[in-house]
Amino acid sequence: MGVSASEAAPDPLEAIDAAVSRARDALLAAQRDDGHWVFELEADATIPAEYILLRHYLGEPDDLALEAAIGRYLRRIQGVHGGWSLYHEGGFDVSATVKAYYALKMIGDDTDAPHMARARAEVLKRGGAGAVNVFTRIQLALFGAGSWETVPEVPVELILAPGWFPIRLSRFSYWARTVVVPLLVLCALRPRARNPRCVRVDELFLPGHRPLARALPGKWAWERGFAALDTVLRRGRPLWPRALRRRAIRVCEAWVIERLNGEDGLGAIYPAMANSVMMFDALGYPPDQPHRAIARASVEALLVRRPDGEVYCQPCVSPVWDTALAAHAMLEAGGDVAEAAADRGLAWLAPLQITEVAGDWAEQRPDVAPGGWAFQYRNDHYPDLDDTAVVAMAMDRAAPRSDGDYADAIRRGADWCAGLQSADGGFAAFDADNTHFYLNDIPFADHGALLDPPTADVTARVVSMLAQLGEPADSPRMKAALDWLAKDQLTEGSWWGRWGVNYIYGTWSVLCALNAAGVAPADAIVRRAVRWLIAIQNADGGWGESCDSYALDRKGHVPAPSVASQTAWALLGLMAAGEVDHPAVTRGVSWLQRHQDADGLWGQEHYTGGGFPRVFYLRYHGYPKYFPLWALARYRNLKRGNARRVGFGM
Repeated sequence: MGVSASEAAPDPLEAIDAAVSRARDALLAAQRDDGHWVFELEADATIPAEYILLRHYLGEPDDLALEAAIGRYLRRIQGVHGGWSLYHEGGFDVSATVKAYYALKMIGDDTDAPHMARARAEVLKRGGAGAVNVFTRIQLALFGAGSWETVPEVPVELILAPGWFPIRLSRFSYWARTVVVPLLVLCALRPRARNPRCVRVDELFLPGHRPLARALPGKWAWERGFAALDTVLRRGRPLWPRALRRRAIRVCEAWVIERLNGEDGLGAIYPAMANSVMMFDALGYPPDQPHRAIARASVEALLVRRPDGEVYCQPCVSPVWDTALAAHAMLEAGGDVAEAAADRGLAWLAPLQITEVAGDWAEQRPDVAPGGWAFQYRNDHYPDLDDTAVVAMAMDRAAPRSDGDYADAIRRGADWCAGLQSADGGFAAFDADNTHFYLNDIPFADHGALLDPPTADVTARVVSMLAQLGEPADSPRMKAALDWLAKDQLTEGSWWGRWGVNYIYGTWSVLCALNAAGVAPADAIVRRAVRWLIAIQNADGGWGESCDSYALDRKGHVPAPSVASQTAWALLGLMAAGEVDHPAVTRGVSWLQRHQDADGLWGQEHYTGGGFPRVFYLRYHGYPKYFPLWALARYRNLKRGNARRVGFGM
């Protein structure tokens, strides 16, 4: 006797269908009218604190309501240790704490209030404000709240250095270049902040000099060579020819103006944008002068005003990245509604391709034609390979059923990425062969993040794109990149991730690339990675990794509570390795189902984005929205399909 339909076992994928539908609808609701997605991008306390200090540096009219709203934000994110961290629930950071304390004191917080007293005590316990990093020392010196003598000397004449000179700006990474050029002018002119409330933080200093603490291990070159050079430059400062200094300042000024980037700002990142405003002010530009006015407007566009009344300043915005990744998630979810949403996103992305400007990358690769996408709304001098590869893969995936004709855009994007392959076979985010590692030893580079060398995650993304577009794995450039990835794999099977936290992100990225390039799931390089991912799964079925995994000892993954984005990355990586039927994948999918919120999305306060390892981290508010949808939809699709192999580069 047959079993009736009502008595048949329920389809276990129906619950996944429902979860995918709820997440798809919530992500669709977040899409802007013009087709793009953009979510908050949150860093640590330093950016909103610096925004407060910028207003007081310029002596701008009081906006007490805005200051109060930023003050509420800063007080809320103060850590249990009494100071401020670089990421959610992270350890005490003296530089972030000094800046947050100074901003709150500027706003009007009583220094004897409990939160201020605790912060001050912790700063003093750790050496006082004299123990802060280079950029904080400069900030304090501009306000007369610290000495210029504690700031390493970087002469503005560096902008004039010839091509053969070992320390020149074109050898810095894009972010260092855009931050440092206007800063050279400020360090040369040493202007004094207007600081109308005359606020200082003398109470944070201890007697004596505190040497810089580096983010990288000390070397002889740092301790002796570059330190001696810094001493020579400092003593020789009064001897620099004035005409040469004026010329160097003019060159810096012209360099900034050329890359001012409209209301998206210099480099489209807050530190460079704020420095450009202060540079124009120091050069005597009035507030209504067009260059200064648009530079100042670019900073204002980074403010986030939350419904709860808090305000904070983002380090930059991420519309291209968010839109491309959300489009991938929608394409994976499938169906007319989701695919139409992806099409609208891709149509918005298409005209943002940079085809006319040969940016700073062209100094290393002058024969490569432009064709990349930037991370932000506009950043024409600084497209990046990661965004370009992700956009090109989404366009290629949508092309067979889309009304848009993306063939030329895909070709130009792929050619541009491939043209920036470094000599060692790997790919970096913004430049080729940005590997002059000795520059991380100069005193000014105490953060150890002056360069943009090839990394596993970006190399994997370009390999994924080229493979998805049909490039054979044995082509010279693909073979070189795959060899680079093989050599970069760690003994336990993982890969270090530069732009996402950390080994989970890197390993997911590479497993996608290996699958796209046709590396068999049984290959040893894949098996090691799979074993590692399964071994680090949390007992609750999810995955998590702390930003502490970037510690210099490079001991590997540091466990953390399960979070939605890292769980999704691990699942996508395992499925790319052919493990959709593995119990670890089932448990991970179950974790995502259990933790889906009533609104269809996932919450996540932990930071899983990389800015600069050990120095600066990011909380992408979009990550727990589109990555879990992507993972659940892929699981459903593979389980229901006739094949277990992922057919796309991501």
